[in-house]
Amino acid sequence: MKLKNLTLIALLIIGVFLFTGCENKEITASYDVIPLPQQIVKQDGNPFILSNSTSIVYDANNENMKRSAQFLSDYITFSTGIKLPIKENTDANTSNTIVLKSNFDHENLEAYQLSISKDLIEINGASEAGAFHGIQTLRKSIDTTPQVAKVVFNPVTITDYPRFEHRGMMLDVARHMFPVEFIKQYIDLLALHNMNRFHWHLTDDQGWRVEIKKYPELAEKGSMRTETVIGKNTGEYDGKSYGGYYTQEEIKDVVAYANDRFITIIPEIDLPGHMLAALTAYPELGCTGGPYQVAREWGIFDDVLCAGNEQTLVFLENVLTEIADLFPSEYIHIGGDECPKVRWQECEKCQAKIEELNIKADSKHTAEQKLQSYITTHVEKFLATKGKKIIGWDEIIEGGLSANATVMSWRGIDGGIIAANQGNDVIMVPTSHFYFDYYQTKYTDTEPFGIGGYVPLEKVYSFNPIPDEIPADKAKHILGVQANLWTEYVPTTSHAEYMVLPRMDALSEVQWTNQDKRDYSSFIERLPRMMNYYKAKGFNYSTRGFDVISDISIDKENGTATVKLTTVDNAPIYYTTDGSTPTSNSNLYTEPLKFDQPTLLKSMVERNNGIETPVIETNIELK
Repeated sequence: MKLKNLTLIALLIIGVFLFTGCENKEITASYDVIPLPQQIVKQDGNPFILSNSTSIVYDANNENMKRSAQFLSDYITFSTGIKLPIKENTDANTSNTIVLKSNFDHENLEAYQLSISKDLIEINGASEAGAFHGIQTLRKSIDTTPQVAKVVFNPVTITDYPRFEHRGMMLDVARHMFPVEFIKQYIDLLALHNMNRFHWHLTDDQGWRVEIKKYPELAEKGSMRTETVIGKNTGEYDGKSYGGYYTQEEIKDVVAYANDRFITIIPEIDLPGHMLAALTAYPELGCTGGPYQVAREWGIFDDVLCAGNEQTLVFLENVLTEIADLFPSEYIHIGGDECPKVRWQECEKCQAKIEELNIKADSKHTAEQKLQSYITTHVEKFLATKGKKIIGWDEIIEGGLSANATVMSWRGIDGGIIAANQGNDVIMVPTSHFYFDYYQTKYTDTEPFGIGGYVPLEKVYSFNPIPDEIPADKAKHILGVQANLWTEYVPTTSHAEYMVLPRMDALSEVQWTNQDKRDYSSFIERLPRMMNYYKAKGFNYSTRGFDVISDISIDKENGTATVKLTTVDNAPIYYTTDGSTPTSNSNLYTEPLKFDQPTLLKSMVERNNGIETPVIETNIELK
């Protein structure tokens, strides 16, 4: 009995200690967030103390601001455990409040000003979208530390606005489809990073993912493939049918979800190539008449829409009519990439159409390339009647381009330079920097599958969207930047998260922050707070940008090798040369290592910021 009482007393003491610790715990906000604001001016005075007695007020009778206020309250609760009530602004006592407004006078409607003093946090946007971006900055200034009592905000005035109008991410759901829940999570990640465009790649050879009521077999047949290739170049298939599609009601739900977060969804219906899924459902639209099957493997296929068949244009108009009704976006992406011309060269209808239109090859373009331009122009004119503009991959430049078309430059930046200099709007998305299905480390053996290539975190960050080849008077045509996640080798949501995080952070600073304010070392110092948030949310994110980097110099004449080990944040490195796994008790790296015989060098880093990286193995060969 006595032992029971002692145990009970001990538990009560521990409980009181834990409760008191939580009750008194406080953290201090940091305004060095990602993306870095354009201007941060520290002010004098006492700090604002956020606690359970703080409230959030918003413009009266404004549902968008009310929703944003609730978002902010939810964000703060997740990061701290503090629950803040929201209420309409009645111009009464605003002490100890966070005030949301949308009358900031700025030429950029996505701008905001965040002002913090002893009694008040005010987020004032040049629009409701601007206020929402200010909310993101405020939430990211708070490190994710659940169960704190207070957050200290030192006085500051932040004036901020985006460098570029188009700030986006693409997700390919044709190769692998993702549930609506994940699409919404993906949109939330875009919002967190101040992005405003979600490019949704809905159709391709491997699957048609959007319900079109006039053509039900697009969903019934075109959305399903009989099996999927296993791995790379194996010639083996899994024998399992795969597919699905989003109903129009689901599409509307996702569009509304994005709109609540001030994100515009740009749908992509890839044409006239990448259409095997559609041809499987409606084979009469192909040059050969089929039969066709939804692609089981990845790549480029010769079978495309028949450009000489008038029913092809009718089909495209009907499909795009429903797409235009579903998506309020100003733009519809029509693809235009990787369209082989083999079938058109052999097709009587296509050749007859070339003759009818008096299309002639020239030194730059074949007749078939110009035939694709005919399709593109027809679609563009049709969409203009729906109040829409087109975006296409940079292949749409071939064969001629109208003044109103926007080019997405993916095969490097040359297409973007050509388009901008001739007066077309451009979105930069070169494979070299923004294809997030590429590996983010050279140590690929232990990585989730990627399509190949190498786009590390620093490479993403290094991109300047306005190259020197574009003169100042044409720079306005660079609308912005986005990154693409193609999903041939990304079958799961966890895998998708890993490929975009934290490269999305680097991308966001390219999109938002002025070139002269960007600094990679500063970015790396700010990144751990974001990764702490990802960890708390349960996201699968990569830490490979913090790996040990080995630089080997071989002296063949003397038969020696010198190895220099570095980390991006100058964290201490420990190593072994006897094959054992290094720990913090192993050799501390202090200077370049010299070897006169083949050696397996293993190195690791120990950090106190929660970022863990794998042991790096380096084979030292004296050849």
